[in-house]
Amino acid sequence: MSVKDGVDNQGGEVEPGPGLRGDLATLIKLRLNIFVLLTTFFGFLIAVLSQSGAWEWVQLWVLVHTLIGTAAAAFGSAVFNQLMEIKEDARMLRTADRPLPAERVLPTWAFMLGWILCGFGIIHVAAMVDKGAATLVAITIATYVFVYTPLKRRSSINTLVGAIPGALPPMIGWVGGGGGMEDPRGWFLFALLFLWQLPHFVSINWLCREQYETAGFRMWSDGDESGRRSGLLAAAFSLGLSGLAFFAFLMGYAGLIFGLVGGAAGLYLCLMAVKFALAGDRQSCRRFFLLTLLYLPVVLTVLALDWN
Repeated sequence: MSVKDGVDNQGGEVEPGPGLRGDLATLIKLRLNIFVLLTTFFGFLIAVLSQSGAWEWVQLWVLVHTLIGTAAAAFGSAVFNQLMEIKEDARMLRTADRPLPAERVLPTWAFMLGWILCGFGIIHVAAMVDKGAATLVAITIATYVFVYTPLKRRSSINTLVGAIPGALPPMIGWVGGGGGMEDPRGWFLFALLFLWQLPHFVSINWLCREQYETAGFRMWSDGDESGRRSGLLAAAFSLGLSGLAFFAFLMGYAGLIFGLVGGAAGLYLCLMAVKFALAGDRQSCRRFFLLTLLYLPVVLTVLALDWN
């Protein structure tokens, strides 16, 4: 489950400090996965609104179990991700003090923790929520751990692949909330999160490009000192977000307000990405990165309010 963490003033991830609590929070990528749970909750909410239009107490308990299982799976995936990247993390300043490369946690213990969390997450969702949602949880873990993580060392296409497990949490919430896996409205939520991650990832990749290159990761930002390539890629993906909002309105998934707000927000992201491509400096890239963080809660809130 992959959505990037925040970055510090030099473009590095903001990690909790050493200590038992800090090490555990880093191993499970707590801050990152809070975001995963928020998108899962959003998918569940939209599914409920699509069916009854109102909350019932029984749905609240299903939501709690959905979040518990999804959280466990996300935490476990994060542990396995770091187990597979100990050497690479040790080469990067922003990750060298993580508990595994810093040797504060034994890999054996981390493996056991990851296995328990992932297994519990899948089983819990299957038993307490829905087998279809549990299948999506399992696919998310498999894609993130066994496809995306090793692909980071081999091909820059890993950014596209990594956006798949990052876009599945709202689908897990959608199915957990009673939405059908074959329902195109659920896959619209997937597409929205998938497309949003791409310009967001591009900006982080460019800010951290030297460290990624040092670690041996293959990113779209490799060798892109001017920022032109990264900025234009971000602009193209942002334009896709704008088109997706209009598509939702035309298909009747959401009302005109979402079509206008989502479309305008995507176009504004596109404009700021073009400015970054032309300027090619860290300030313009960080400004774009922060806008991608602002985009999602605004657009998701409007979508929930204007969902048909």
